[in-house]
Amino acid sequence: MPDALADVRKWAGQPVTETPIKGGLSHRIARLDAADGQRWLLRVLDPRVSAAGLGIPLDLEIANTVLAAETGVGPRVLRRMPGALLLEYLDGTTLDADAVRALPGPIAAACRRLHSGPRFVNDFSIFRKLERFLEVCRTHELRTPDGYENLLEAASEIEHALAADPLPTVPCHNDLLPANLIRCGAEVRIVDYQLSGNNDPAFELGDIAAEAEYDPDLTRALARAYFGEDTPRLTARVSLNLIMSNLTWTLWFAVHHGLLRDQAAAADFDYEAEAAGKFARAVRDLDDPGFGRLVDDVRGSHPGSFTPRNTRKTQGGLNDQASPAGRGREETR
Repeated sequence: MPDALADVRKWAGQPVTETPIKGGLSHRIARLDAADGQRWLLRVLDPRVSAAGLGIPLDLEIANTVLAAETGVGPRVLRRMPGALLLEYLDGTTLDADAVRALPGPIAAACRRLHSGPRFVNDFSIFRKLERFLEVCRTHELRTPDGYENLLEAASEIEHALAADPLPTVPCHNDLLPANLIRCGAEVRIVDYQLSGNNDPAFELGDIAAEAEYDPDLTRALARAYFGEDTPRLTARVSLNLIMSNLTWTLWFAVHHGLLRDQAAAADFDYEAEAAGKFARAVRDLDDPGFGRLVDDVRGSHPGSFTPRNTRKTQGGLNDQASPAGRGREETR
């Protein structure tokens, strides 16, 4: 961070003080206060994060952060530096799970705004992330929850159900845990594009629901607020992506804990407990008698009127011969 901070001080032409922000589980974040009263956020990206598959390549993250800023949902990018960004400081309230559960409408509106903006420079698939993470765990002999691989057949079933009638992909954040959502007045803003990429919008919603532990009624309300209609197919699509969020991000924590132990120690965060909690919720939902109904509902007819702007159908299909085998967070994760 010293090099980036020196760059900012030179650019600002005045004294700048730094206050590190704790809570980020990957990159280094600091609030910067200039002598004239201006305030910014400095985000210094750790290349080890993307090298471990815990985030997209740094140049792609920077490019997507710039594109997200164009929508007004992401913070404005004030300066780009090698491996670092100087961002608008959002003077708002960082949400927690309770707040996310209370605000499905404003959060859905923020997602629609992001999803209607310019396409990101890369694509993202939660299923390919699952494959990558499991491969990393096997290669480095990292610990995964007992029985994890027994759930891969169910993950493959979910993938095939969602691929049978895909929604157009849109520019998604893909990691909307509560701390990546900032309430600024009546608006909700979105920060940290470490895992961003064009994706099924239902994954964005399912990930929100997973991270804030929505119950089925809230998940349905979020889907209705986003899509503007209430159909079993759309709610089921979000619900299946909720399961995939918990199942895949279980391995995010396993990989981070196993490969970036110094970061884990500095974050003062129990990665193993977080992985265990997500895995338990995935098991619960896959064992629920209603899981088969969700799969059947997703395979139903098209949802009707929802047509996001700047979208395209997923191209190239999914690899039918590749069952899931081998998956940032900031101010945030």
